[in-house]
Amino acid sequence: MDGKMFGSLTPLLLMLIIFYFLLYRPQKKAQNRRKSLLDALQVGHQVITIGGIHGEIKAIDENEKVIYLEIAPNPQVRVAIPAIQSNLTTNQSL
Repeated sequence: MDGKMFGSLTPLLLMLIIFYFLLYRPQKKAQNRRKSLLDALQVGHQVITIGGIHGEIKAIDENEKVIYLEIAPNPQVRVAIPAIQSNLTTNQSL
C-alpha cells in the first residue's frame, strides 16, 4: 500500500518542483533585481522611465513615492518611482 501512495504522489511532487524552478524562482529573482534598481536611485543619476523618457533625477520624495526628473535644461516632471526602467548611471536595467 505504501508503494502505491508514493507512486501517486510522485507526479504531484514533480509538478511542484517544476513550478518552483520555472515560475517562482525566476519571478523572485526579477523582484529582487527591481528592488535593488529602485533602492539605488540617487539625485544626479541619469534614468529612463518605462515610457522612454530620459532624464536626470533632481529630487526624490520618499513619502509620496515620486522623483522629479529634469528632462531638458529647465522643465522637471514628476514621475512615480516604480516607473523607472533603467539607471544609466549605474548601468542597471530590467
